[in-house]
Amino acid sequence: MNRRPHSRRAPWRRAALAAGAVALSATLLTACGGGDPLAESDPATPATGDAIVIGSQDYYSNEIIAEVYAQALEAGGYDVDRQFRIGQREVYLPELEAGSIDLFPEYTGNLLQYWEPDTEARLSDDVYTALTEAAPDGLRVLDQAPATDQDSYTVTREFAEQWKLKNVEDLAGVDAPLTIGANSEAETRPYGPQGLADVYGVDGVGFTPIEDGGGPLTVKALRDGSIQLAIIYTADPTVAENDLVALEDTKGLFLASHVVPLASDRVDEGAEQIINEVSAALTADDLIAMNGRSVNDELAADRIAGDWLAEKGLV
Repeated sequence: MNRRPHSRRAPWRRAALAAGAVALSATLLTACGGGDPLAESDPATPATGDAIVIGSQDYYSNEIIAEVYAQALEAGGYDVDRQFRIGQREVYLPELEAGSIDLFPEYTGNLLQYWEPDTEARLSDDVYTALTEAAPDGLRVLDQAPATDQDSYTVTREFAEQWKLKNVEDLAGVDAPLTIGANSEAETRPYGPQGLADVYGVDGVGFTPIEDGGGPLTVKALRDGSIQLAIIYTADPTVAENDLVALEDTKGLFLASHVVPLASDRVDEGAEQIINEVSAALTADDLIAMNGRSVNDELAADRIAGDWLAEKGLV
């Protein structure tokens, strides 16, 4: 992978190194003068002591993003404690709110809908603004990335052609039983069976829990006809590989969902700058490519993350 030469180090690395030099000089001066070495500390200097605890969902793509955050922070001089594959929001958000986790890769639309099920925000900027306002005390939303990993109702090519399906609303014309396959929590989420009925008038849809986050078990059930609809992320490489069709969500049942870091107050100014630089560089194509390296090449998250950071000149 191409790496930038030493003299063209990423801006946040230059800032971190400069801040470190200033902090060292200040400490030596105050020590000689008998002053308090803890006074007037530079907020951009990596905190000493406890590591920044980074978590991830029990979802390979989310783990890759969390590993990107971890390696970027380590390159900037921060200590990191990885707590990956924790589970879904019902499990990890209470840990974030309690202060046990400091940084977590999230998705704007889904997170907003978790905190505010009745939100009327649908478009990207509106969702992001509402999310920043909805964050509870002690947590803040950092810059969202251009990358999206959007939930979608996905069907097989054959099923789409049989019933002439292009949009989610076309499901109302299907004269056959419909069953959704997805993680169990999706059954009661606003975009689940009740959401299909309320927003699109598609009634009587069944639900089968498949606990692999739209992975191989879900795809298999979709292809063998055990389910007709699957909730699969748009950045999942299996959509193209299995010739699946993501139905267009014309009414915004699934909110716009960009990758976004959720941070505690322990993530200081310097760490925030590093993570925001990462977010600015992360595109939808990047995410699909990284996911493909995980699914197809079976590479570990740390290898995928390290290669991407080097390619972007961020380490």
